This record gives sequence, structure tokens and C-alpha cells, in this order.
Amino acid sequence: MDCASHIYPDGSLGIHEMCFRVLEKEIVALCGPNGSGKSTLLEHLNGLLRPSSGNVTVMGKKLDLSHADIWRDVGIVFQRSDDQLFAPTVLDDVMFGPINMGMSIEQARTEAMVALKTVGAEKLSDKMPSYLSGGQKRLVCIAGVLAMKPRAIAMDEPTSDLDPLHAEMVENIILNLKNEHGLSIVIATHDMDMAARISDRVCIVKNGSIIAEGKPSSIFYDKELLETSGLRQPKVVQIYEGITKNMGIGLEKHPMNGDELVKTILSDFKVWCIPKHL
Repeated sequence: MDCASHIYPDGSLGIHEMCFRVLEKEIVALCGPNGSGKSTLLEHLNGLLRPSSGNVTVMGKKLDLSHADIWRDVGIVFQRSDDQLFAPTVLDDVMFGPINMGMSIEQARTEAMVALKTVGAEKLSDKMPSYLSGGQKRLVCIAGVLAMKPRAIAMDEPTSDLDPLHAEMVENIILNLKNEHGLSIVIATHDMDMAARISDRVCIVKNGSIIAEGKPSSIFYDKELLETSGLRQPKVVQIYEGITKNMGIGLEKHPMNGDELVKTILSDFKVWCIPKHL
């Protein structure tokens, strides 16, 4: 996106001179409060919305009225799964996209089953979407996008309202899509802990603009930036900063997940591990 802006019909500003990029095989987390412009940004990435000014370029192609099939390159998973599911069965739903891309029924069925297997939902193929749990619906929505073989996927709050088990499944799927399938992933999320664990780059969105971006280890240790953006530091960061503050030790490392926190404690605070009788 090159200085793209979007003004809604009622005159409200969605994004303002937004400059945004996604690299190949990269997970980018868009973090910001409600109304900051995260969802508006996502909907520009696959042509659901067109910029009022500025340019959007996807896979080297400038998005304009003649480029109506941008959804083939960029798939989007909506926050509300029910907005995406409508067919009689899960298999029918996941087949819908491939069929509309021109695949035969048999080919679409094959691609749908591969996509369902990728997200661990192949056993749901004959189920009615309306009877699935929230977590199962989210997996099916991701499969429906995967079946169209996009090169990038945008996800709006992919773990919102999910139980811990399905939230972890979605996180692992996102990492697998990048590491095993070579996809680029853009995530709009309020979940700072997830963003810290899986993202390669974090963009802070406020009032329709990206006000800061960088590696999670840099962004999430900038407490002032997050507070002025209406966000909180990930729990791991809060714990580590609390430990170092109480010990009177400077922040030498920036752990981003539980494993890194444990390793940091064991390596930097070995004195804690010495038995008291020695």
C-alpha cells in the first residue's frame, strides 16, 4: 500500500495515507485498538475495499477496477466465521471457492479435502457448518481460503472468542502455512501474546495510520508506545520486566514467549538455581 486512504460513504476515515508492505513468507501482526483501521486495511489487500486515494499493489499488480480477481492471490478470513459459511455441508463450503475459480467438481473436492486435512478438520467434511463449534468453524473458514491456493492470507482476529485448545491450533496452523507452505500471513489482532509468539514483524495501527513497526522484541518492549496506542505489553514481557525491576537488573534480553523466558532466567539468573545450603 502506497499512501492509501479510504473514506467511508458516511464521511468517516478508515485509513489515512497508509503505507504498508508484506514480504514473502512473513507473518505480520497489525495491533491496535478497536476502530484503529486494522480491518479496513485487511479488506484493501484483496480488493473488498478500494482506496479513495493512493495505490494498492499486490504481487506486483496495481489494484484497480480491471483487477477484479485479486482474491486469487490474497485470501481473507473474517472475524465472524458465520459471515463466511453458508453451504449445506463443510465440504460444499470449502469447494465453493475452487469451483468459482474454474475447477471441476472432482478437482475442487480434492483441493477441499487437502485444505481440510491441512487444518486438521477433514473429519468435519460431512457436517453442517451451523452445528459446528466456534473453533471448528474457524478451521473450516481457513480451509475454505486455503483451497483456493492463495499466496497470502489476511486474518481478522483469528483467535478471538476461541477456547485455548482451538486458539493454539490456529496459531500452529498459521506458523505451518508460513513454514511449510511458504505463505505470507497478515493478522489483525488484539492478542498481544499471540503476536509476540508468532509474528516476524509488528505494525502498530492508530487513527488509520501505522505509527510504528518493527520486530516484536523491539515493539513490545516499548511500553510508552503501547500505552499511548491503547495496548498492553504481552504477559511474558510484563513478567520479565517485573523480574528485572525487582532484581535491580537491566533489560539485557527480550524474551517473547514462555520458552525464551525460561531460558533467559536460567542463563542470566543462575544464582536463583544455586541451593541455599551451598
